Amino acid sequence: MVTKKVKKKKNASLDSSQAQNDGGEIKKKVPHQTVQDDREKIRVLQGTKEEMVKTLFEAGAHFGHVARRWNPKMEKFLHSKKGGVHIFDLEKTVDCIEEACGALTKWMSEGKTIALVGTKRQAKEIIRSEADRLKLPFVVERWLGGSITNWQQMKTRIDRLIKLKVDRDAGAFKGFTKKERLMFDREIAKLERQFGGLSSLKAAPNVIVVVDIKKERTAVKEAKMRGVKVVALVDSNADPELVDYPIPMNDDATSAVELVVRKLTEAIELGLKKKTVSN
Repeated sequence: MVTKKVKKKKNASLDSSQAQNDGGEIKKKVPHQTVQDDREKIRVLQGTKEEMVKTLFEAGAHFGHVARRWNPKMEKFLHSKKGGVHIFDLEKTVDCIEEACGALTKWMSEGKTIALVGTKRQAKEIIRSEADRLKLPFVVERWLGGSITNWQQMKTRIDRLIKLKVDRDAGAFKGFTKKERLMFDREIAKLERQFGGLSSLKAAPNVIVVVDIKKERTAVKEAKMRGVKVVALVDSNADPELVDYPIPMNDDATSAVELVVRKLTEAIELGLKKKTVSN
């Protein structure tokens, strides 16, 4: 009887938290957790510091990028290195989360406008979900240059979107041809995709909450130029000095991103309640 040899998979010795792409670079592989309608069924980042660290660890928040791609300015937030990948000190991460939450609650209670920004796949769903829940402005598609630095021009496009939707709902397009109505619908769809999340804004936001400052570098740069405060999830390959309140953690793990974004928006919600009471 001939027994076939089972060929071992290449790189089978890698830790379960790692994987390699075709270029041979180690990439993070973490559990996925999706947003559910029933919030009580979703893990919440709460409890003692030790409990929060445990929850973040289980969500894969501790994995940084491959060590050779790190930003030395992140050194103070790192615990160690394992298998060529940096590991975050989650106790420091929790401290940063608490500081950011305190600032967000204060800003919201003072009437500041806070926008959520996250265009990467791991952030889109939770950003849109929490923004809709709290009626916050948000960006989940590409950040358009000038959204902060050229606000007046952006506002004209937002006003155009609002007017078109009002006219459509009022039946103002009935007198146009089918082709013309189709063109209006396409324009609305395009503007909605680009500006829909910001349509509630009367002026540029005072604060932005960002997932992945390397991907959203334009938003962070514009905020810095205009004195807009930035709270952001910052991975080991990014510069924490670009933002006011960096949260050092894995910004590629969907479940970890969801936990932290939800924690931040709960702080915003608390500030909103304090603002309502004071009024």
